[in-house]
Amino acid sequence: MGTNERRDRGLKKYLEVYGEDAWVAPEGENPGFDIMLEQLFGEIWTRSALSVRDRRLLAVGVLAANGRTETIELQMRRALALGELDGEQLHEIAIMLGHYVGWPLAGELGARAVQVIADHEASARE
Repeated sequence: MGTNERRDRGLKKYLEVYGEDAWVAPEGENPGFDIMLEQLFGEIWTRSALSVRDRRLLAVGVLAANGRTETIELQMRRALALGELDGEQLHEIAIMLGHYVGWPLAGELGARAVQVIADHEASARE
């Protein structure tokens, strides 16, 4: 399979995971981004043994352990938009992870969940 085909498959999955308005580097401009698309999204996120929701939950846990709450917020927003998770589940994620990543990070996760849910509900009313 050629690299461009892998990148195209990866780009399709990346946009499914993060949304059509997600930032994308033009092909060849950022080699690291191209590798991420080809390998992570073209080969790993497209495997059938776990759903995108399952992979998203795993990613949120790892991101939380590393304090990457800004990326978790992107995952939360997309999970709500796709109906993979609801507001109660986002709160529960913050509570569960608090016991594993520590309360300061869990507090940040909880605050981001509140904002994401509020934004999602506001856009649903529009």
